[in-house]
Amino acid sequence: MNHKTLTQTLSATALGLALAVTAQAAPYQGDGHLIGSADELEWGPVASMGEGAEIAIIEGDLSKEAPFTIRLRLEDGYEIQPHVHPAYERVTVLDGTLHFAHGERYDPDATQALAPGDFAIMSPGDPMFGYAEGETLFQLHGTGPWGIEYLDPAHDPRN
Repeated sequence: MNHKTLTQTLSATALGLALAVTAQAAPYQGDGHLIGSADELEWGPVASMGEGAEIAIIEGDLSKEAPFTIRLRLEDGYEIQPHVHPAYERVTVLDGTLHFAHGERYDPDATQALAPGDFAIMSPGDPMFGYAEGETLFQLHGTGPWGIEYLDPAHDPRN
């Protein structure tokens, strides 16, 4: 898949991801200051990740070329199949353990355990995968448009 096709596919995916969040309060859009509490976050399903994953958008519009900050919550044992993103992904683990690795094939033994406070930065188009040990919460930030493309379309819950 060429870069232009990948960008178009992932941009469409970002729009779908943004539209898939239900019951979400309007995320912060850079007007003034925002000080908030984790208890105030509104969680919803993530169409591109399927059952067992939830998202809370703190700031931004994932379909636009702008900064965004989200939190993802994964149930114990949730598997993140090999996939790529169109932009840099910056992750900080807040709770639980995120086992994460670079690669095109899902291999839990190849992952590194990331505990609360640990972080990872992945470059655009580089394949990655992982799984959650215990309920796992992490914060992800980057610049949109955002999206996810699974290396094997059969792993994409939107298909």
